[in-house]
Amino acid sequence: MGLATHLGPWLLGTVKNTTGTVAGTIRNTGVTSVGQTDPVTYTDTAASTVAVLPAGSLITNLALYQTTKFAGTSGVITIYLNGTAIAATSAITAGASGIISFAPASDAQTALFANVGSTDAIITYTVGSSGTFSAGAGFFLVEYLVRNSDGSSAPTAYTA
Repeated sequence: MGLATHLGPWLLGTVKNTTGTVAGTIRNTGVTSVGQTDPVTYTDTAASTVAVLPAGSLITNLALYQTTKFAGTSGVITIYLNGTAIAATSAITAGASGIISFAPASDAQTALFANVGSTDAIITYTVGSSGTFSAGAGFFLVEYLVRNSDGSSAPTAYTA
């Protein structure tokens, strides 16, 4: 398998420019949704890098897929964007199977999800910042839309 790089956004779809008013003649282009993954264990107490996102990206999903349940005494997993906390779990004690989803909890955090900024953004995490874990492993998934470095998409909107 080969690797390829691209300076986004991609223009996808079969109709690049609107020439009519019915399907097949109305622009249907958009940007690419991509993702990065990184393994995590309950012993990752120091800041660890999950991914580096291109400038202008919009984070659409941030989740921890557990392969071993996280459990302990009020352990917390916190996600950072360039050193600023953008999401955290509630205290985890007994552990629960499945996927732990992360969402912004303030307007400032939501703004960082909506546009990571005008330079590439480093996503990091810490484990157990306000408690301790005795078990837990899995991987983080960060999904995002690749956009222009100013956060705009090309084309920017549907036009008739």
